[in-house]
Amino acid sequence: MKLNDKQKQILKIICDTFTEDLTNVKNDKNQPLLHQNMPNLIDSILFSLESLPIAKQNEFKQLLDLMGSFYLGLTWFGPLKSFDKLSPNKRIDLLISWSKSMISPLRNAFNSLRKLVTLCYYSAVNENGINPQWEKIKYPNPPRKEILKPYKTDGLITKKVQKDTRLTCDVVIIGSGAGGGVVAATLAAKGLEVIILEKGEYITEEQMSRRELEMTQKTIDRRGALASEDGSTTILAGSCVGGGTTINWSASFRTPDFILEEWAKEHDNPQFLDNDYKKCFEHIEKRAHISTQYSIHDSQNQKLVDACKKAGYSVNTIARNVRGPVDENQMETYWKMQGYANFGDAWGYKQGTMKTFLQDASDNGALLYANTRVEKVIHKNGKVEGVLAFQKDNNQLHKIDIQCKKVVVSAGAIHSPAILKRSGLQHKEIGNHLYLHPVNAVAAEYDETINGWYGPLMTAVCDEFKRLDGNFGYVIETPPLHSGFIALATPWQNAHKLHEDMKNISKTAAFLVLTRDKFGGKIKLSKEGRALVHYKLNPYDRKHLIHGIKECVKLHHLAGATKIRLLHNQMYEWNNDINIHSFINNIDKINWNANHFTLFSAHQMGTCRMGGRDKDHPLKPNGETREVKNLYVADASAFPRCSGVNPMLSIQALSYYIAKGIE
Repeated sequence: MKLNDKQKQILKIICDTFTEDLTNVKNDKNQPLLHQNMPNLIDSILFSLESLPIAKQNEFKQLLDLMGSFYLGLTWFGPLKSFDKLSPNKRIDLLISWSKSMISPLRNAFNSLRKLVTLCYYSAVNENGINPQWEKIKYPNPPRKEILKPYKTDGLITKKVQKDTRLTCDVVIIGSGAGGGVVAATLAAKGLEVIILEKGEYITEEQMSRRELEMTQKTIDRRGALASEDGSTTILAGSCVGGGTTINWSASFRTPDFILEEWAKEHDNPQFLDNDYKKCFEHIEKRAHISTQYSIHDSQNQKLVDACKKAGYSVNTIARNVRGPVDENQMETYWKMQGYANFGDAWGYKQGTMKTFLQDASDNGALLYANTRVEKVIHKNGKVEGVLAFQKDNNQLHKIDIQCKKVVVSAGAIHSPAILKRSGLQHKEIGNHLYLHPVNAVAAEYDETINGWYGPLMTAVCDEFKRLDGNFGYVIETPPLHSGFIALATPWQNAHKLHEDMKNISKTAAFLVLTRDKFGGKIKLSKEGRALVHYKLNPYDRKHLIHGIKECVKLHHLAGATKIRLLHNQMYEWNNDINIHSFINNIDKINWNANHFTLFSAHQMGTCRMGGRDKDHPLKPNGETREVKNLYVADASAFPRCSGVNPMLSIQALSYYIAKGIE
């Protein structure tokens, strides 16, 4: 993404304002510091933004143009001066004004800039692979790969084309994640000729650097810059070979029985109540080595367990798709290094589809094309004829025209409906009912060292409130904590306060609220045909989220926290000088409207719902589209409603069920 000189200068000053400590700078000093210690910060930010649709890139440039104009003063009733003409402290005042503004686009602008700048500032590395801030905040350099003996498999082979190419096969599978990987293995085992198309890169274990920003930009959709159209929700979706299974947190929950019953009875899907469907879970669990055997709690998860026991709440150990150590003498190192597996497991212990189902598919002759974006499915007279795709090779695009008998779309709840829409399908519900499991978290500081970047990813869950109202509520879990993620989630008042807060991240723990949303959003297409996420948190779901935030505060307090902080634009912080009951009661009075607080989604579901009613469900109960014969969808977009728990195993079981029915 290219900026003109004025835009680049404004962006540099924005970066200085968010990250340079101005404690000793006088008000009349307005020269930018230009980040002599972080010369690649601007490039890191622009690299992330390049992945956005053109309209979004233009919006960012327009924001910089506004900030470079004297009209900027009208946005906050300040001086009629451009951002670069304001004193450093006035720049802070402007940003704080935007964070509180009654105008949602200004709050969105503040949050977008804050998250981009702070993420890159605390996770980008220089030519030596080091971030100069890490030593100051006691965040370790990424561990060396040779520190741990790896669990090896043969590895995958990806196919490349050197020119426009025509191929033939029995089945094309679009996507290689939890859904596509399972479908590929199942169909290849039947002897079908299978081609897998994946829009993301194939990143080998040797290429998994354990560096947060680098791996985020390589493995997360739109290089980590994907958000809802109003900016209120940061969306983390896997975009690489293996999809979300390569970079998720390993949690492997069966779909709860009460959810399966809801899907069956409310959406006319009787298969979800069959004993044969339960066997689908067993099949996946066996192949992916899912168990609780190696779910040994780190300090964060142990805090959650201890607090729940004190409160009398239900708390359980999470089953995960992780194998044990190759060398039992390395148990401590093995346990510790799992904390980096959300950047791709460089040692191969996490059993995502790269290590399991895609390997099985490859062993049975399936062909994998990475860096390959599907434009549309070709169909005629209501029947599949093929797929049109483009493979990226450096700066060149080569067309791949595939003739096939069947197509399975497994591109996820954001991109599967976009592919169906680009392919000309007209069902009115395609793209609707997008569920995100909206997440907020509560961070806390403790007297002892936590080091939330070490240890297994997410091993404990409090499910006391999973059915707060009927089938809707939330669960409480813990996220892995790395420097960039902590920085982008930390409330910002000024750079000095941010740096002081970041100095304590080694003693920080976070409990997150994962809400089962009752009311969804939708996927629409941009002018160039790219997926756009439209989602606003419904007041019903927001009520449950706030209930969970209050419970997280309570649990941190029971666990012995000395400071508790809400993830909100404004600083809402508890310490021992404040009455905890008053603090919790006042949470209801805080402004929780869009862009006043940080909202995340790592789970996207719905948008191509399966069910028995023609008018309500684009998919039949067997996963086939109602409009085109032999065109199937097998991923989280087929969920009639969201799963209420981390959905990887739910996706895999559903996809296995669908794949078994494809001949």
